[in-house]
Amino acid sequence: MVLGVTGGIGSGKSFVAKEFCSFPNTAYYHADEEAKKLMNTSPEIKKQLINEFGSKSYENNELNKAYISSIVFKDPSQLSKLNSIVHPIVKRHFQEYVSLQKKDTIIVYENAILFEINSDQFCDFIITVTAPINERIKRVVERDNITAEAVLERIKNQWTDEKKSMLSNYTINNLNKDKTLLKIKKIYNFLTKNQGLF
Repeated sequence: MVLGVTGGIGSGKSFVAKEFCSFPNTAYYHADEEAKKLMNTSPEIKKQLINEFGSKSYENNELNKAYISSIVFKDPSQLSKLNSIVHPIVKRHFQEYVSLQKKDTIIVYENAILFEINSDQFCDFIITVTAPINERIKRVVERDNITAEAVLERIKNQWTDEKKSMLSNYTINNLNKDKTLLKIKKIYNFLTKNQGLF
């Protein structure tokens, strides 16, 4: 079973995904982290990024994240180009990962743009994690040491919480840690008991 976990930047989707994976018979695939690794290790991605964004895309054989970010987060069309290069390869990598897991494993698939790139097609169930926008901005400013304006630029490129929630099986409003943990446990219990996994 694949459980998609998505949500806007700063919503706390990684917290939810990791907590879910504290339960037995779970496996964690973080699409954003895997994408970062693949952008440094995949010759296919590297070649296409240099063709699209120029030789500055890499410095000392490492992805020039600051350079790429300065282009794509200010221009949705450039972000679409980046996604069209990277995400088909990440999807393929994810499918390979799934094929290696045991049959009764819940694969927790964290992806910030799950719906935007049609990766919801791989999921049996989906959780959207939400939080008030001011709280999200505060979390990301503290976590990434960037400006509120930079966070808002990224938020503008993502689907709204409402749109994601309409297409999800569950929505977790991640503001109170204890309530979030209780909701995670309830969802895990439901999936394991009612889907006949264990």
